[in-house]
Amino acid sequence: MDEALLRGLTPSVLAILVRRGAEFAAAEDAVQDALVEAVRVWPADPPRDAKGWLVTVAWRKFLDATRADTARRRREDRVDEEPAPGPAPALDDTLQLYFLCAHPSLTPSSAVALTLRAVGGLTTRQIAEAYLVPEATMAQRISRAKRTVSGVRFEQPGDVATVLRVLYLVFNEGYSGDVDLAAEAIRLTRQLATAIDHPEVAGLLALMLLHHARRPARTAPDGGLVPLAAQDRGRWDTGLIAEGVVILQRALARDRLGEFQAQAAIAALHADAPTAEETDWVQIVEWYDELVRLTDNPIVRLNRAVALGEADGPHAGLAALADLDASLPRHTAAAAYLHERAGDPATAARLYTEAATKAPNLAERTHLTRQAARLNRR
Repeated sequence: MDEALLRGLTPSVLAILVRRGAEFAAAEDAVQDALVEAVRVWPADPPRDAKGWLVTVAWRKFLDATRADTARRRREDRVDEEPAPGPAPALDDTLQLYFLCAHPSLTPSSAVALTLRAVGGLTTRQIAEAYLVPEATMAQRISRAKRTVSGVRFEQPGDVATVLRVLYLVFNEGYSGDVDLAAEAIRLTRQLATAIDHPEVAGLLALMLLHHARRPARTAPDGGLVPLAAQDRGRWDTGLIAEGVVILQRALARDRLGEFQAQAAIAALHADAPTAEETDWVQIVEWYDELVRLTDNPIVRLNRAVALGEADGPHAGLAALADLDASLPRHTAAAAYLHERAGDPATAARLYTEAATKAPNLAERTHLTRQAARLNRR
């Protein structure tokens, strides 16, 4: 056991926990617990990444302690948790429409499609792209949903999971810059979080806030797309980031992990890194592993391949990418990026050019074209 290594890593691990929102005293306790665990485990099973291991274990220790403290306080305060007398605040009419369109007579996918079209204001093409299906298929799905609910009395609202899926897709479409719906999705999710005590509602709100905090840095003065690694982090909204991290921590402490909490954890790790080079890609891959387990979504697997390329090198990322369907959205762009990092600019330039022809919007198409031109000028 290299005690000098442990002593040398302790301050940076402690600083990372504090940046994530842990109080200093609680962070110190968590780091000490992680060091004890390292002394016990490392002699027989030394980690590949000592710092990453310590951060991961310390953070889990902190969450365990927070969870225990929260449970204790709930027991102590239960007597004070009865709601105050008087009428409950009414939900926003728009949010009520989201629930009503998510009707129990519809399948979740049809309910989401109908709500996005009827209430969210998205076109059939935009909804089809979000679901990775042809526009004609989505048009038929929406038509069937309309026929199913025609004449049905909308007295029984749909479930929270369907409404969350709708809000998530509306936010994504607004965040893409094609239709500015992101702020409205955040507003409705805030209302939902106030009305419903559910960790996935909190997880979705945290995810939205963390992504929205980066929005000012996502585009250049000429309107061009700025990738995450090249963004001016000084333009990120630290207030939204801090709020999102606190909401996420409270949700994770309830130990009911869901898809939106896992996505928010990945966004928080990006927001936590002072520079792109300091991003904790090892932990991000671990969270993508959780997300794959929860969703088995092909886009999640694609994003995991890119993250793996950052954590373990571009060849590892390309190997993971090779196992996925090449027709997936942004598959070609991901391959181009990983080939460039692997030292193959000719292949990367060709793939960037190909990816530009498949780009879903003008900003992304322009960015990919510029990437190809940059490599061709070498």
